[in-house]
Amino acid sequence: MTTAPTGDAERRQPPAPRHRSDDRDAARQAAVERLRAARLYLCTDAREERGDLEDFLHAALAGGVDVVQLRDKTLDVARELELQETVARVATEHGALWAVNDRADVALLTGAPVVHMGQGDLPVPAVRSLLGAGPLLGRSTHSLAQATAAEADPEVDYFCVGPLWATPTKPGRDAVGLDLLRQVAATRPTTPWFAIGGVDADRLDQVLDAGAERIVVVRAITGAPDPERAARELRERLPA
Repeated sequence: MTTAPTGDAERRQPPAPRHRSDDRDAARQAAVERLRAARLYLCTDAREERGDLEDFLHAALAGGVDVVQLRDKTLDVARELELQETVARVATEHGALWAVNDRADVALLTGAPVVHMGQGDLPVPAVRSLLGAGPLLGRSTHSLAQATAAEADPEVDYFCVGPLWATPTKPGRDAVGLDLLRQVAATRPTTPWFAIGGVDADRLDQVLDAGAERIVVVRAITGAPDPERAARELRERLPA
């Protein structure tokens, strides 16, 4: 009895199947790289009164938004899940990241690549216990101590510092001002971080001068008559 040469048999072997964990690791690494390149992060409500969420997202993302988050406390969970599908589809078309705010359950059900938590939301270990290591985790910070803690936490992928100015999207939250931004910038964080809270085209130079390189905006784009142009003008003024 003859047998095929070992070399021939090895060449005929099919490639080893790719494991789901490999796919998740690759997706996470791609998201990490996309986040590090991100400069412009948009939070938007659902624009239910206008009924133009999808068109608005296309415009803002075409203008250069890197990360988009649907943040609308008026939505029930069923409606949020429905709209998150739209956010996910449009963001993916533009090669952008999309984020779920506060709700780890919604992030889990939608497979969101990014989930953002405030200081009063689920703590980081609880979020990781529910979602695993896959999604990128963002954290709101309102003091130097909170920013330092976020920078030191290996489970936190980015953090936001603010609100710099009082804003109607965070009623009752005291503004932290530009001094905190300068203090955080002076620590030279290696974790990506964003300035947030009242940032717009008129205030952008102050924010950049204080040491920030990434910003989160709301009304600067959501309230603009031409969202694509507003996004592009902001993005062009941010570091490459």
